[in-house]
Amino acid sequence: MGSPSKNTAKASTPPPDTTLMTAQRRGQITALVREEGAVRVTELAKRFGVSEVTIRTDLDHLEREGKLVRDRGGALPVVMTRTVTALPDLDHRMGLHIEVKRRIAAAAAKRIHAGQSLILDAGTTAIEMIPHLAQLEGLTIVTNALNVALAATAHTAANVILLGGTVGRDSGSTLGSRTEEMLKELLVDHLFLGVQAMDLQHGVTDTNLDIAQIKRAMIRSARRVTLLGDSSKWSTSGMVRVAPLNAAQLLITDHGLPTTARREIESLGMEVEVV
Repeated sequence: MGSPSKNTAKASTPPPDTTLMTAQRRGQITALVREEGAVRVTELAKRFGVSEVTIRTDLDHLEREGKLVRDRGGALPVVMTRTVTALPDLDHRMGLHIEVKRRIAAAAAKRIHAGQSLILDAGTTAIEMIPHLAQLEGLTIVTNALNVALAATAHTAANVILLGGTVGRDSGSTLGSRTEEMLKELLVDHLFLGVQAMDLQHGVTDTNLDIAQIKRAMIRSARRVTLLGDSSKWSTSGMVRVAPLNAAQLLITDHGLPTTARREIESLGMEVEVV
C-alpha cells in the first residue's frame, strides 16, 4: 500500500504591485523634469522599459496633478511665477545687475544704424545705451525718461525729443494723456523697451497702470520692438498687462535665462539674444 500522496505544489509568487511601480516611475519622471528641464516620451520609454503609450499616460496624469507641463513629444517643468508688487525707487534700480544691464545695452546699441529714429524707454538699461550711440550720425532719440534725455543731449549728436506729460517721481519719466498724445503722432524705426516683469503666460507686465499705458503707446509707435530684460525679470508677473511677449521681435537678455524659457520664447517667432 503506497504512502498517501502529498501536496507538492509550490506557493505561487505574488504578482508585482503595479500600482506601486507606477507611482515610483511617476515620481522619478517628476524629478527628471525638474533636473533636466525637459524630457521626451521616447527617451523615458527606453529608460523605464515601458511603452510610449504608458509614458504618455504618466505625463498626462502628472500634468493633471500640476507637476509638469505637457509639450509636443514630452514634458516641461512647471514654472513658478513670482509676483512683483511695486516699482523700486530709481536709485535702487540703477544699481541692480549693472554689469548685465551694460552688456544688454551694448548689444542693443549694435542694432541701431546712422540716421534711424528710436524710442528709449525709461528703464534703467536704456540709459546704458547712450555711450554707444555717440558715434552714430543723424539719430533721432525719443524718450519720456528725464535722465535719458539729459544724457543723450550731453553725450550724443542726436536730435532728442522729450515727451511731455506729468513727471512720475518713482519712474523719473513723463506719464499721462499728454505723453500718449505725442506718441500717437510718431512712427519710429525702433523701440527699446525696459521690462519690469515677463513670463510666457502673461507676457510683459508692470505694477503701475500709468507706466503700462505709456509702454503700450510706445509699442504702437514703433516699427520694431526690442525688449531689454535681464534674466531676473523672467518668471515674474505684475498686476498690469502691457503686451504679449511676441509684440516684440527681439529679447536681449543674459545667460541666466533658462534654456527651456529661451526655446519657449523662440517658439513664439521671436529672436533671443543672450549676452
